[in-house]
Amino acid sequence: MNISKTGIQLVKDFEGLRLNAYKCSAGMPTIGYGSCFYPDKSNVKMGDVLRDKEEAEILLINTLEDYDIYVSKYTRSVKLTQYQFDALVSFAFNIGLGNLSKSTLLKMVLTNPNDPKIAAEFLKWNRGGGVVLKGLTKRRQKEAELYFKKVV
Repeated sequence: MNISKTGIQLVKDFEGLRLNAYKCSAGMPTIGYGSCFYPDKSNVKMGDVLRDKEEAEILLINTLEDYDIYVSKYTRSVKLTQYQFDALVSFAFNIGLGNLSKSTLLKMVLTNPNDPKIAAEFLKWNRGGGVVLKGLTKRRQKEAELYFKKVV
């Protein structure tokens, strides 16, 4: 499964666009829509600059491919909706694959992907540097809403 346009837009909305490298709240050099590395797996470095929005979008899509692969691998034992997958990829992109792999949220998804308690697990990941961040709280709410959105 691959993240859809809906999922990509969620990531873009919360990451914002910055063409010049900056340090994210975790202190990692980051560029574009929150990418910390390039398609060749080299790390973003302070001083790096992207040409334009199009280059940033291409970088984001390339970066998200890795998250697609790992979220698919982690969840291969359960059937997810596209919305559930999109929410998990957005979540993993923000907190990191290592954190996702060890999370109670993932354990709950693997036990029962439709367990309504999963929404509360998203909301537990709203801190940066030990401080509750309004932007992360809003992002987690949107990811939980997307996760439980009904497929029509």
